[in-house]
Amino acid sequence: MFAIARSVARPRLVASFARAAASVHTLPPLDYSYDALEPHISGEIMNLHHTKHHQAYVNGLNAAEQSYAQAPSPKERIKLQAALKFNGGGHINHTLFWKNLAPTSAGGGEFQAGPLKSAIEKDFGSVEAFKEKMSAKTGAIQGSGWGWLGYNPETSKLEIVTTANQDPLLSHVPIIGIDIWEHAFYLQYKNVKPDYLKAIWNVINFKEAEKRFLEASK
Repeated sequence: MFAIARSVARPRLVASFARAAASVHTLPPLDYSYDALEPHISGEIMNLHHTKHHQAYVNGLNAAEQSYAQAPSPKERIKLQAALKFNGGGHINHTLFWKNLAPTSAGGGEFQAGPLKSAIEKDFGSVEAFKEKMSAKTGAIQGSGWGWLGYNPETSKLEIVTTANQDPLLSHVPIIGIDIWEHAFYLQYKNVKPDYLKAIWNVINFKEAEKRFLEASK
């Protein structure tokens, strides 16, 4: 009887551990208040973007990982790949995005001389040329996605690349990411993406970007 009880308890215990292991992702706090990026990004957008959209990716990722841990067969796990990619990418991308931004009072938009600026000037000609090219390439995304300044470890160069939907950047090390999903700008800029892409440079955290660049290019 003890053996039977133990055999029943073991799967339950394993399932319990699987659920605990899967539900580990949480919404990261912001380093600034929701209205701190105004007038460039409204507090209403930031609040909804963080507490609703990013939270939904966190919830979806935890649910997908829990289902994956409990999936009875490889076929069932394969079915979950899309949910893991979409929600996992959404969580990864947004976690980076919040760090990617800073209020102007805390240095947002300031691009000082340093290794990142030198690399951008080397690879794009000038900081303004880089901004224009990245804004144009990001704005040209059809549907939803992300524009990235990425470091290519194979060429040791900075390159502008895009990803669709919530796909994370895997081919490069992300240095700067711009969210071009409508929820990132529509309440304030409607369908005029160029205005959003112009405004966001005023709150890009170039100090954080340079830290990522230095780490990537070691």
